[in-house]
Amino acid sequence: MFGDEEGPVGRPRVKICGLTTLEDAAAAIEFGADALGFNFYAGSKRYLAIGDRSWIATLPTEIPKVAVLVNPRWEEAVAVAKSSGLTALQLHGAETPDFCRQLAEHGIRFAKALPVASSDSLANLPWFSTRTVLLDSSHAGEFGGSGKTFPWQFARDFVEGNPQLQVVLAGGLTPENVAEAIAAVKPFAVDVTSGVESAARRKDHGRLRAFIEAAQGC
Repeated sequence: MFGDEEGPVGRPRVKICGLTTLEDAAAAIEFGADALGFNFYAGSKRYLAIGDRSWIATLPTEIPKVAVLVNPRWEEAVAVAKSSGLTALQLHGAETPDFCRQLAEHGIRFAKALPVASSDSLANLPWFSTRTVLLDSSHAGEFGGSGKTFPWQFARDFVEGNPQLQVVLAGGLTPENVAEAIAAVKPFAVDVTSGVESAARRKDHGRLRAFIEAAQGC
């Protein structure tokens, strides 16, 4: 999902998600984001309809661009993965291990998001055919972008117990707490949506810069 496997030495990757405008995406790139995320789930406040996505293909090819999907049909997942300008999918629903296996067999890059509600949320998980796993807060009716954290110790235990995975930490991260979160969890990457917004569909460029600088300074 983040391009090359190893990534920048000595720091976590930074993904800015929930982008809805070319201006905000360009700012994220200028400030040093490692990946961009776009919500293709119609139930999201940050949903990008098909007719509003053409500008994604104009962004620099070298930066990974990720489409967030929730319980997509097979045909939808394949079509989005082949869309111009996109690098990978981020599956945020109850996608099955078999569904994920088929994506992997078709050479489609993706990350699997896992909701974390309790210390048991990450126990006895199946293999989803991807090394990249995103841990996010679990709240009824919401698939990311809730602005709420979960106990980071749960994520830390998961990172320590699964060294073969690239763990992305999400859920309530902000410029004010991202350094603390990284120190506590030591994730491969961090992902932010609402924590750098001035409104649900607009990024605050000051907070965007501050978040990226704080995360990359760790």
